[in-house]
Amino acid sequence: MPRMTEPEWRAFIMGGTRTGKIATVRADGRPHVVPIWFVLAGDEIIFTTGTDRAKAEHLRRDSRVALCVDDQAPLYSFVTIEGTVRMEDNPPDMLRWSTLIGARYMGAERADEFGKRNAVPGELLVRMTITRVIAERDVAGYD
Repeated sequence: MPRMTEPEWRAFIMGGTRTGKIATVRADGRPHVVPIWFVLAGDEIIFTTGTDRAKAEHLRRDSRVALCVDDQAPLYSFVTIEGTVRMEDNPPDMLRWSTLIGARYMGAERADEFGKRNAVPGELLVRMTITRVIAERDVAGYD
C-alpha cells in the first residue's frame, strides 16, 4: 500500500469533517473506541471531553491512546496515530480550541455556539502528543 508523506497525512486528517476514532484502555485491559471531533495543532491532536466520560476516566489512569482517521470512499485511505495525552481542566484557551473544533465540524456560522457550549466547567481540553504515525492511501488500489 502506498504510504502518505507527512504533509499528505496532515492534510488528510484535517480534510473536511472526518471524525477520529479514539482508542483508550479500560481498567480491565479491554479497548474502548469512540468517535471524536478534533483539530491538529503542530505535533498535537486537540479535542475535548467531559470529565465524567469513560474516555476521560481511562486517560486519567493510562495516558496512552491511538487515533484512526479514515476515508470511507474507494480507494480507501487511513491514518493511525499513537501518542500520549495530557488533560487540562478549565485552561485559559479552552474557548479558543472549542470554537476552532466547532468551526471545523459545524461551520463558521455555528463555531461560536459550539465553542461556548463546550468551553464550560466539566469539560476537559485534551492534548495528544503524536509519537507514531501509520498513513496509507489507496488501500483498495494496491496490487
